[in-house]
Parts: sequence; structure tokens; C-alpha cells
Amino acid sequence: MLTMALQYYGAAAGAIAALIVSLDLGRRWTGFGFVIFVTSSLALIAWGFLKPDAEGIGMQNIILFVINLIGVYRYLIRKGRADC
Repeated sequence: MLTMALQYYGAAAGAIAALIVSLDLGRRWTGFGFVIFVTSSLALIAWGFLKPDAEGIGMQNIILFVINLIGVYRYLIRKGRADC
């Protein structure tokens, strides 16, 4: 039951986050989309390592988790774009 909940939450949250990011509603909304991506990655990491033969999804989501944390930092924590 837990693995099924993690799997479906991860999939649904990932789809919702992708929609939010793709709508380009501004920095704040995009940042919240990345927060949802982070929760999706965490769920799929857990699912991937709890479910037999799903370690590949777990490993992929470890990488996506790091990428999503970068998105959270860039859109919610960092104070605007630095001039190069």
C-alpha cells in the first residue's frame, strides 16, 4: 500500500510541477513548481528503493532531486539574477 501511494504521488506531483513550470507564471510560481518536483523526487526515490526491481527509478530521482533543489534555489532563494 505504501509503495503504491509513493508511486502515484510521485507521478501526479511530477505532472503538476511540470505544468506549473511550463506555464511560466513568474519566478515565484516556477519556484513552487520546483518545490513540488522535490517532493515528487523524494517519493520516487523511496518507491524506487522499496520496490523490487525499481532501483533505476530511485537512482534517476536522486539526480533529479539535486536538479530540482537547484531550481528551488534559483527561483525562490536567490535574490534575482547577477549581472555577468
